[in-house]
This record gives sequence, C-alpha cells and structure tokens, in this order.
Amino acid sequence: MSALLEVEGLRKRFGGNEAVSDVSFAVSPGECVVLAGDNGAGKSTVIKMVSGVYQPTSGEVRFKGRRLTGSSPEAVRGAGIETIYQDLALADNLDPGLNLYLGREKTTRVLGLPVLDRRAMRADAARVMKGLGIELPDPRAAVRELSGGQRQAIAIARAIHWEAELVIMDEPTAALGVPEQREVMALIERLKARGVGIILISHNLPDIFAAADRIIVLARGKVAGERRPAETSDEEVVRLMMGAQE
Repeated sequence: MSALLEVEGLRKRFGGNEAVSDVSFAVSPGECVVLAGDNGAGKSTVIKMVSGVYQPTSGEVRFKGRRLTGSSPEAVRGAGIETIYQDLALADNLDPGLNLYLGREKTTRVLGLPVLDRRAMRADAARVMKGLGIELPDPRAAVRELSGGQRQAIAIARAIHWEAELVIMDEPTAALGVPEQREVMALIERLKARGVGIILISHNLPDIFAAADRIIVLARGKVAGERRPAETSDEEVVRLMMGAQE
C-alpha cells in the first residue's frame, strides 16, 4: 500500500538549538503510527512541521505524493490533514453541532436575513457521532457539561466531518480516566477501519501499545528506533526514549 504521508529528513533549528534532527517516517491509510518520546523529545515540533505551524529548516513533507513543505496550516487542513491538540480547540459554551462547524457555520435565511442553522448543525453532529459509535445524552448541551472522553470524541468527529484522511492526535488521553481512555482507543480503531491514517503523540506506554501499528521513538530530537508492538517491550521502548542506541 502506498504511503499517505511521507516525512523525510526533517530538521528544525531555533536559533542555535537543533530541536529536531533528520526525522523520517511514513503513514499508510488505516495505520496508526505512534510518535513516542519523553517531554522535550521533539514530538510536538515534528507534528507542528507536518501541520504547517512551523516551517522546517530542512527536509520535506509529502501527502498523497504532493509536496506540502512550506504550506500554511489552512492549506494543510485543506489537503486533508487535521490536528487535534491537547486543548481540543472547542468552545465550551457551545453545543457539539456548533463546535463541529466552528468557523464554518451553516446559515439559513429568516425574513431574508442570515441566521445560524442550529438544527442542521446539530443533526450533522449527531450523524457523524453515531457513525463513530458515539451517542450524546443531550445534543443541545454545552460541551463544558460533557466528559473528557465525549469532548475528545467531538474533536475527532469534527476532523472526520471535514473529510480528514490523516488525523494527528496530541496526547489524546491525557487527564482522562481509564474508561474514557478506552473510549478514545476504540475511536482510533474505528478511524483505522475507515482508512484514516493516524499519528498519535504519546509517552503513555499503555496507549502506545494499545493503538500503534508502528512505534517511532524520538529522543533528543532524533529517531531512536522504530518498532512494531509485537516485536518489542515496555522496557525496550523506555530505553529508546531515554536515548539508548540501537
């Protein structure tokens, strides 16, 4: 299967500090690649280069064979890559439907004037969530009233609604309880079944082994090793995260 995303030789310098050095990996449709590493390993810098937030000092990002290096975040999203950061970028005072369309709201006309079409947006949100196996108790509830797992699901649903072919998730289970962590892992499996490629950023070993098809371990801004979960162990991944040489 041809790669969906190809990252080759990414480097990023901030002044005299080289935060990322020669990072390469690929993601295929329906595959979850985990970027594992301790804090400061370069994980967030790598995904910000993929998503267009940072421009690499050198190296290349290609998506479906098309060069994305140098593209803006808007252009990267338009190409089919959505990034879900830890803060989820949800508006706590709005319901799931309005969050689904945040910044791209549906409108209708009443007496010739444009007004928000809340009913249509809520219906779309319910349909997308149901397709992901999620049902919300009250589609009109503000997202601040929902659980952490439900909030994560809304962020994932928004990415799918806008036809993302690759979803990047930054520590999606941080601060979630065990049942909600399982919900997020189940969502990842459903996305994979739909052919969506996933990059999961994590330093949580249970998440890494539950979700990954391949594990790319970063240490001090470099690739310390690449493993399939069945071919490695917690202990080896921790050694690689701490900078052990292959």
